[in-house]
Amino acid sequence: MEFRVLRYFLAVAREGTILRAAEALHITQPTLSRQLQELEAELGQALFVRGRRQVELTPEGLLLLKRAEEICDLVGKTEAEFNAMGASVGGKVYIGGGETPAMRSIIRVMAEARRRYPAVRYHMFSGNAADVMERLDKGTLDFGVLIQPVDVSRYDGFSLPVGNRWGVVLRRDNPLAKKVTLTPEDLLGVPVLVSRVGEGQPAAGRNPFEAWFGERFNELNVVATYNLIYNAALMVEAGLGCALALEGLVEFSENSALCFRPFLPNLDSGLNVVWKKGQRFSRAAETFLKLLREAFSGDVLPPGAP
Repeated sequence: MEFRVLRYFLAVAREGTILRAAEALHITQPTLSRQLQELEAELGQALFVRGRRQVELTPEGLLLLKRAEEICDLVGKTEAEFNAMGASVGGKVYIGGGETPAMRSIIRVMAEARRRYPAVRYHMFSGNAADVMERLDKGTLDFGVLIQPVDVSRYDGFSLPVGNRWGVVLRRDNPLAKKVTLTPEDLLGVPVLVSRVGEGQPAAGRNPFEAWFGERFNELNVVATYNLIYNAALMVEAGLGCALALEGLVEFSENSALCFRPFLPNLDSGLNVVWKKGQRFSRAAETFLKLLREAFSGDVLPPGAP
């Protein structure tokens, strides 16, 4: 399987037609069609359902789409690292993390690094712990910023001296909005939206709410789960339920239909910066890590730290 043909496949998946893909790739339509047919023959699977005007991916095609994107990202990252070698610090740094106000601390370091080394470029991926760890393991990210609780024993890294407070995003007309803080008993029987912490990958993270709710955790009326907070806030606004979320991710004004109420007792989550054990960094990534350590005087995580 040639890398060039994977690029052709991705172009067709993106454009939706072989004609538009051929134009974008600056090759003829018959040439592109032949390359796709040879790829399908090599894999022994049909990758497209060909219609009169458009093509659609088969289930096998969707699987290859994910793998091809990962391969192309990794090749691009490797090329950028080699192109950046030289006397000056330049290149690309790939960072993944969850949505948390504490990311401002990371972003301030990015801004300072850009000021000192303007040839460095940053690529930010937003996702939950499972998403970030998958990309770390495959080598498409240099660093992951993980919200606790999460098992980081198979990574190197350090903890940040910042915290994240959990609470509830709810409509202002919800009776619970009259309270200053919310207890576990307040939320029993109430429709709630819960963040997908490591869903489908138990090793990625533990549910931060289970210990807080105690034995009655399974009594929660979970009507939906979410990955990132923006759509969750829209669901709350529509009246679907209230969302268990970190403080500071949704902007609230006097005219906003939503508000935030923290948990009582207080529930905080720490933050870790991690990378693969034995990771060989590009000069750009190595320089960024040095600035991170300087900014936070990072305490190195002991093996198996939670």
